[in-house]
Amino acid sequence: MTSTLVRHRTDKASASSADAGARARDWAEIQERMLVPLYEAVYERLEVGTGSRLLGLDCGSGLALLIAQARGATVTGVDTDLDRLALARERMAGNPNALLYDGDVGAAAEPDGPAYNLITAFKPIGCSAGDGEELEQALRHAVGLAERRSVVVLTGWGPPERCATSGVLRVAGGPRGDRRPAHRDALEDIAARAGLNPDGSGRVACPFGYGDVESAVRGLLSTGLYDQAVREADQAQVEKEIAEALHPYRRSDGTVWMPNVFRYLIARAR
Repeated sequence: MTSTLVRHRTDKASASSADAGARARDWAEIQERMLVPLYEAVYERLEVGTGSRLLGLDCGSGLALLIAQARGATVTGVDTDLDRLALARERMAGNPNALLYDGDVGAAAEPDGPAYNLITAFKPIGCSAGDGEELEQALRHAVGLAERRSVVVLTGWGPPERCATSGVLRVAGGPRGDRRPAHRDALEDIAARAGLNPDGSGRVACPFGYGDVESAVRGLLSTGLYDQAVREADQAQVEKEIAEALHPYRRSDGTVWMPNVFRYLIARAR
């Protein structure tokens, strides 16, 4: 009996690991590109280039870092999602100067290297309870690794009425409806509490477009925003509810199109 239970747990762990790897791949191949307009707008406004030493918080599978690197920036990324980081390392294998760290922000401290002059937090707040507090804590640590007056970029979802995906994200709240959109000045409040001075802001259209409903469901699940709902119900039920919520955004050719607006705040370290 004991032997059977041990094997069962091992198989379950292996399946869970495989699921996590597949979800990370879905993030890299389907979902991550949806925020490219945001990355590019920020980099263009800040004139990111050869003098930029960028630290990317929650860098995921590294697409934002790749875009900055193509502009000439020196890039470093940190993330706690090991599967996404593995994909980022694959993408950036040709650049030995790109540094990627597992874990929290403190892992990115380089005692002998130049301090960062740009910190980006491209993981938008406003989707799950506590995401603002998590960002504030990460920023406090990151600012200690940067030069004085360095630029810090925070991002968040725009007003729900301008984000078609808001309706679909209600599924992420689970039966208790725990999803609470961030209020209008949330980014400014987080910046102030993290010891930063606001220095400009902007809004960027980032439509979410998918080839079909299946791709949309996979892409949205890959964000991790539905994890709590999956734990409280089950994967099949959450997938069904997401597919139903996507119905208003299906086009006649089967594609899915959801206009969204994201907001960014530019701040400076003191």
